[in-house]
Amino acid sequence: MGRLEIHELVIDVPGRADGATLTLTVEPGQVWGILGPNGAGKTTLLHTLAGLRAPRSGEIRVDGQLLASLGRRKVARLLGLVFQERHDGFPATVRETALIGRHPWLSPWQMEGADDLRLAEAALNRLDVAHLSDRLVSTLSGGERQRLAIATVLTQAPRLWLADEPTNHLDLHHQSAVMDLLAEQAAEGGSVLMCLHDLNLAARWCDHLLLLYPDGEACWGAAETMLVPSALERLYGQRLATAWVDGAPVFVPAR
Repeated sequence: MGRLEIHELVIDVPGRADGATLTLTVEPGQVWGILGPNGAGKTTLLHTLAGLRAPRSGEIRVDGQLLASLGRRKVARLLGLVFQERHDGFPATVRETALIGRHPWLSPWQMEGADDLRLAEAALNRLDVAHLSDRLVSTLSGGERQRLAIATVLTQAPRLWLADEPTNHLDLHHQSAVMDLLAEQAAEGGSVLMCLHDLNLAARWCDHLLLLYPDGEACWGAAETMLVPSALERLYGQRLATAWVDGAPVFVPAR
């Protein structure tokens, strides 16, 4: 499935009083975008939904199960998290890193098998990094590392994707390819919730949006109801000009 239920959730943003209380449901098949300026709490929210940070109040359920009651292995089978930034823990090749995605599905001390390797290689191919399989991760560019991180989560095969700036460091072609991949995950019955800085990527690929304002206020709903210039201009403190391209709105800063 991949159903995420958020009930009366208040995230813990350091130095800020309680913000909006979030009550919403991300259904299988949906692609949600989280939009907001720097410091609005987008990453904090995503880490809270992944169980890495405690909320100030409220509860989170994944497929009807209370997130706080689940062990980390169970959580890792249900949801996958793409971090905005990452650090090398130890020397590893691209292939070895992708195979980390299979660890939630293996028993302690169990080695990866042929099926695990097949899934990892398919994911590396899908993210256009298979030709780098034998390279050390430390030798990769920022964009190559980002595609590897997404390939690792694809190898993990979660029902729910939580992605923090998944197009970070990517060129235009790979941005489009990653957004297509995330949309495919939803179309195949999963669900996706991602933080984005690029308003136009959100307008083209997301069917639902959550707007986080710097004062802690929030609003959410179907994308067509959220992509209102007045709301977006207040969100970013920036006047916008709007056009339509291929059936989707395009927003650019107005002079």
